[in-house]
Amino acid sequence: MKILPFAVAAAIVVVPATASAETVGDAIASDMPGLMDIYRDLHSHPELSFQETRSAAIMARAARDAGFEVTEKVGKTGIVAVMKNGEGPTVLIRADMDGLPVTEQTGLPFASKQLGVSTAGVESGIMHACGHDTHMTAWIETARLMAARKDEWSGTLVMVGQPAEEIGLGAVEMLNDGLYTRFPKPDYTLAFHDTPELPSGVVGAAKGWALANVDSVDILVKGVGGHGAYPQATKDPIVLASAIVMKLQTLASREIDPQDPVVVTVGSFHAGTKHNIISDHAKLELTVRSYSDETRAKLLNGIKRIVKGEAIASGISEDLMPEVTVEDPYTRSTYNSPEFTQEAIDYLQTKMGKQRAQITPSVMGGEDFGEFRRADEDNIKSVIFWVGGSPMDKIAAAKSGGAPLPSLHSPFWAPEADKVIGAGSQALTLTALRLMAK
Repeated sequence: MKILPFAVAAAIVVVPATASAETVGDAIASDMPGLMDIYRDLHSHPELSFQETRSAAIMARAARDAGFEVTEKVGKTGIVAVMKNGEGPTVLIRADMDGLPVTEQTGLPFASKQLGVSTAGVESGIMHACGHDTHMTAWIETARLMAARKDEWSGTLVMVGQPAEEIGLGAVEMLNDGLYTRFPKPDYTLAFHDTPELPSGVVGAAKGWALANVDSVDILVKGVGGHGAYPQATKDPIVLASAIVMKLQTLASREIDPQDPVVVTVGSFHAGTKHNIISDHAKLELTVRSYSDETRAKLLNGIKRIVKGEAIASGISEDLMPEVTVEDPYTRSTYNSPEFTQEAIDYLQTKMGKQRAQITPSVMGGEDFGEFRRADEDNIKSVIFWVGGSPMDKIAAAKSGGAPLPSLHSPFWAPEADKVIGAGSQALTLTALRLMAK
């Protein structure tokens, strides 16, 4: 399939949707061929975190031509599009823009062939392996639909194109750059994220905790190295690190309330160079997940306590105590306002059908969308929806022992994009129209 050049892709988005008696769903269906052209172009031209200049330009042009006042380069590469339409609430709708340092293996005719260097300094392929291309396309359609239906709503609409969600820094960067001082502060914040866990076109949302705090923790275990034949002359850091790995699991199993989900995963264990050499150090890399700030603090304090305690039990001297480093900043948890979320799902059921909107469980993944609520959590109601992108037959096959579904961040993740874009833009538009109804 021919990939649209930037100029053509930009031209597609400038045609505003026309308000009529047709439903939001009918309007989206009519627009879908053009939306899929936009999606394919965005998919084939992903950009890494804080490098999303091309994507931002496409979104900015679409919003301007729909009648929004657009400001670019907010939080480095973010965009803010504002439409004031009389008195009423302020609603913020966000889409994230960045791709991942993943070499695409979907086999799609418009698959990405882009290369880039990540913030870690590593060159790799780039792919929208998390579906942000569908998010941006649905954002464009939502902006157009809302502009075309100004006679149906009153208030202020703030459309945000956010950079760097994948590294958890984009939302904070935009807030630090005056998102709530230079632009109207929202009463409500809305977003969606695609998922392989729901059937294509199904919208879900968790009540309360939606996504987790995500901490990256490094543990440097020190010891006294030596010959493998003479362990008595050493302080083996591999044995100590192994004891730490096992003891860490008791944080979840014995110290945290079983009804308060947490994850403590040791994802990396590096030590040693040769069969017969006892190293003088070992390194552990952990991902630690929690919901509340209180539970997070308990986990991190517990990790530090266990590490020190196991070192003391192993006879490690004070000058060789392990070092625990918690990465800062970290991705904070996302909370869906419970009553607001239930009301949103109930309303979408009336408009989209009961089978296409549902309350879903919380997950331990991470997202920085929650920062938009956390900036004034007493006054902002928020929800992030999930929108399914997997065919029902593939979900059924995976559940019955067949091929597993590709996950988000997989080089094979290729959602049914038209279903995701359609349901995502419908959910965002309908929710905004309800909140701002005249």
